[in-house]
Amino acid sequence: MSSSRPTISNTTKLILVGGMLASGVCNTILNKYQDMQCVANCEDPDPTKREFFEQPIWQTLNMFVGETGVWIVYFYQMWEHRQKLASSSGIPPSAVNQLDAAAIVDDVDTQIKPNTPELKGIKSLLFWIPTLCDLTATTVMNVGLLLTSASVYQMLRGAVVIFTGLFSYLFLNRRLRAYEWFSLVLVVTGVGIVGLSSVLYPQKRPSATSLNNNGLIGSDEDFKALLGVGLVLGAQLFTATQFVIEEKIMMHYKVTPLKAVGLEGSFGLLSVLMAMPILDFLLGSQHPFFNISKGFHDFFDNPVVWQTGLAISFSIAFFNWFGLSITSSVSATSRSTIDACRTLFIWMVSLYLGWEQFSGIQVVGFVVMVIGTFYFNGVLRWPLVKSDEDDTLDETAPLLSTEES
Repeated sequence: MSSSRPTISNTTKLILVGGMLASGVCNTILNKYQDMQCVANCEDPDPTKREFFEQPIWQTLNMFVGETGVWIVYFYQMWEHRQKLASSSGIPPSAVNQLDAAAIVDDVDTQIKPNTPELKGIKSLLFWIPTLCDLTATTVMNVGLLLTSASVYQMLRGAVVIFTGLFSYLFLNRRLRAYEWFSLVLVVTGVGIVGLSSVLYPQKRPSATSLNNNGLIGSDEDFKALLGVGLVLGAQLFTATQFVIEEKIMMHYKVTPLKAVGLEGSFGLLSVLMAMPILDFLLGSQHPFFNISKGFHDFFDNPVVWQTGLAISFSIAFFNWFGLSITSSVSATSRSTIDACRTLFIWMVSLYLGWEQFSGIQVVGFVVMVIGTFYFNGVLRWPLVKSDEDDTLDETAPLLSTEES
């Protein structure tokens, strides 16, 4: 894959970085805030009888609605580009167009990948494969977020580097050097410490929720915290698979960031809508997670819930747009570095809001995990590693960053 990238201004790069950081923090915080909203028996003096918003399927649908919304910007860019060509006035593209770092200007893309065919027509259905991985990972992680704090949830998502590195070695024939394997060991150690902190100091939930009332899990807080950690970590297998398949597609076809997000959003939206009635029929009577009617009323009968959902849709659309644009115009390494900063800000905001308590163990785990991630991605270098080694991993598609799901 060529290392050539579209040239964008420093101001545009700052907008991309700031936008990814802000939208990423907002997305996780808003999802956790939505989980904390009471939707039934809110006036009951017994807090154990109150029900809170616990609809991971609806949150997944919400995410794909946001991703689908980027088609508006994509088609606006196409219209603007055609207008510019027709007028031949020499007016430079607007800021909106520049923000899509791999913009829709065909001659630029051709220079980057001269022999790469454009992804269009029936071949676009290839993106349905990583979309299904994204759908599964997002739903499982939404359940995990119900059982753990926002910061622990975000830190555990860093485990995607482990699985992505292994899958890249197995399926993309990417050679991992000794120091990269050791970096993965650091990431595993850091993730383990963060998971341990979540089990030792489980976050207090607002009440005994439907997870308890319907027998999905026991009432023991330690078990719930451990289950939450396991779900978030398990979901990273699907996320890593998604990233590897995305790179495979992007290695063989020319596709811009906005179009990639739009395709995955559209395919994900259709998939969830088709799955919801099936899940409702099979599991709706047993678990409220899959009860479509209850989820509909929980979402739309509470103004705070649906307004938060609207904000989540915007934040996920912008986060993926900014993230993929950074990968295309700068590097996947820069994106992973920004995402590590996002985790830090989520932790700080959660502490400020009083959603969790300070944990020194969690800090140690986070630091170890970030150091391992930075060394793996080449942000930091081991003393004995030659500086002229190729940065193959730095120039790949968005594999080593935690694209929001």
